Amino acid sequence: MKYQSLAEFIINRVGGPENIKSLTHCATRLRFQLRKYDVVLKDDLSNHPEIIMVVESGGQLQVVVGNNVSEVYKAIEATGITDETDLAAGSSDEAVIKENIFNRLINVVSGIFTPFLGILAASGIMKGLLALAIVCGITTESSGTYKILAAAGDALFYFFPLVLGYTAGKRFGGSPFLSMAIGGALMHPAMIAAFDAQLQHGASVDAFLGIPVTYINYAGSVIPVIFAAWLSSVVEKFCNKILPSAVKNLFTPLIALLIVVPAAFLLIGPLATGLSHLMANAFLAAYEFAPALAGTIMGGLWQVCVMFGLHWGLVPIMINNISVLGHDIMQPLLVPAVVGQLGAALGVFLRTQDPKLKTLSGSAVSAAIFGITEPAVYGVNLPNRRPFIFGCTAGAIGGTIVGAFHGSIYSFGLTSFFTLAQMIPPTGMDMTVWGAIIGTALSLVLSTLLTYFFGLPASKESPSANPGIAPETAEIVILSPLQGKVIDIAEIRDPTFASGLLGNGVGIIPTSGKVIAPFDGVVSSIFNSRHAINLVSNDGVELLIHVGINTVNLKGEGFTAHVKTGDSVKAGDLLIEFDLDFIQSAGCLLDTPVLINNSDEFRAVHLADKQTVSYDTVLMTTIK
Repeated sequence: MKYQSLAEFIINRVGGPENIKSLTHCATRLRFQLRKYDVVLKDDLSNHPEIIMVVESGGQLQVVVGNNVSEVYKAIEATGITDETDLAAGSSDEAVIKENIFNRLINVVSGIFTPFLGILAASGIMKGLLALAIVCGITTESSGTYKILAAAGDALFYFFPLVLGYTAGKRFGGSPFLSMAIGGALMHPAMIAAFDAQLQHGASVDAFLGIPVTYINYAGSVIPVIFAAWLSSVVEKFCNKILPSAVKNLFTPLIALLIVVPAAFLLIGPLATGLSHLMANAFLAAYEFAPALAGTIMGGLWQVCVMFGLHWGLVPIMINNISVLGHDIMQPLLVPAVVGQLGAALGVFLRTQDPKLKTLSGSAVSAAIFGITEPAVYGVNLPNRRPFIFGCTAGAIGGTIVGAFHGSIYSFGLTSFFTLAQMIPPTGMDMTVWGAIIGTALSLVLSTLLTYFFGLPASKESPSANPGIAPETAEIVILSPLQGKVIDIAEIRDPTFASGLLGNGVGIIPTSGKVIAPFDGVVSSIFNSRHAINLVSNDGVELLIHVGINTVNLKGEGFTAHVKTGDSVKAGDLLIEFDLDFIQSAGCLLDTPVLINNSDEFRAVHLADKQTVSYDTVLMTTIK
């Protein structure tokens, strides 16, 4: 319930449920695939206080909402929109967005890896901390403590074929449990034993229907199971199309297993493994040609790639390097890039005296420590321009040093300070680690100092550029939009509204089925179900009027809207009519929150001391 209003706002602004083809999310952003992009109200989305930024890239509309993205996603999912359902399946072909190959690749990669991003980061941090514990002599590899924690940190990476089988199956539109079973077959104990025997005795003498089998250890592999999941989805769709409905639930997975598992061992696995080694060795050769230059480029441009969601194209390469080579040389180059943006946000935090900017930059710093740089980039550095440039510059300088020292990482996770621990080789600390520490520290210090001294204009350093002039103290009057009984905000029978998280205000239990405009202003949004409306007054008050509780489930029945998004209104204009009896008979509550969403932007909000209100009653006043 906490993010229901935001979820409804986003759905409405991206063209409604019928325009959404699919939806996924990563660490900080919602990723929409839409039927039509020209109907998206980007300005409305970008100006919402709970939305950090809107980016259209990689064939997706990416709405950056920050660390609470999973909660916002769940609120949207509760409306029936998921990552599995093509809600616009009945739309005409002309409305379908045509994606180029690169956009499709980014979409596929992000859709496969983002569902387990959190556990991926946690596993990488755990492995890094264990490496640090070994170096510091806190534990040994023979201790039970180390073995149990190492198993927890290694489990995801070891069983990648299972996890990727599930997520890839979903992404390709097949049965995720079927593709997960195929991933399980790739690393079945009998297959691992056959691989070990092959190592001991040379070439395998086993055959499948007369075809020699070359066994490969697929534990921790990435690419083979993704290709196998794709083939499985193709076989599934074909079988479901031609088989009678009475038998396809049984025979479709059976046929897929009979075709895809042998194909995976005989063809897909060896070819994909060869491709994996080719990719790893090609990147290694390019890196060895000019490691310092590679560090400069990656450290300077990484955050630009993150901005447009292009970084997902490199994630499989990093994981593949660890699987094939036992280490990765790309991710260490990114640590100064992440820390550079952290330092820039820290410089803003230390310099500014503006309370709002200080709070925003402080929270962005705490998130960036754990590798989530989007709040720092979109919320602080990029809007102020120079901090972002200083962060990228410091990242390039730090990345040059890390590259020159040939830094490597031995387990994958989100790029953060913890990555330095993951760079400790099995043999203990060496100069590659110290080089990474030096490059990272330089990036942090440089970006912080540059931003502190040169990153902010005078108007951003203090709350007012003219501190000798008193701020405006005009009183803004808000009339009651409804007729009925007034209740305290805490009495509203919905925890989200009652908590005040969506803004200060009151609740009204209406006795008349009309909503009128409480001031002169503009309709900033009205949801498709017509049960809620957002208004912005000419004085900047953002008001939410939400008729009833759980009335979104009525899907517009019982409501009539007399205005639309973007309409200008005068105080007293009719906005919405609703059927009180129908709402109650449907099991919904009449409690109607009337909330100032941006109440923190005003010096004071005064609530009228009244038990009942009519349409000409002053409900609230605010002071700028």
